[in-house]
Amino acid sequence: MGQPAEEKILKIPVSVFESAETKEELEDWLLANDPVFVKEMERIKKEESGKGIPLEEAAKKWLTES
Repeated sequence: MGQPAEEKILKIPVSVFESAETKEELEDWLLANDPVFVKEMERIKKEESGKGIPLEEAAKKWLTES
């Protein structure tokens, strides 16, 4: 078998956790505060300016099943 996944601890401010009314709102906050995700979105925006990227392609890369 492969190596176990690296355990990561993420601290979410209580105010964010309490104010999120849905899982989607919490997910939005998590993505907006993920430096890897933000950097990738900035790269895509710069490289693909005017070209766009299919939603399905972005979803495959960034979304996971709950």
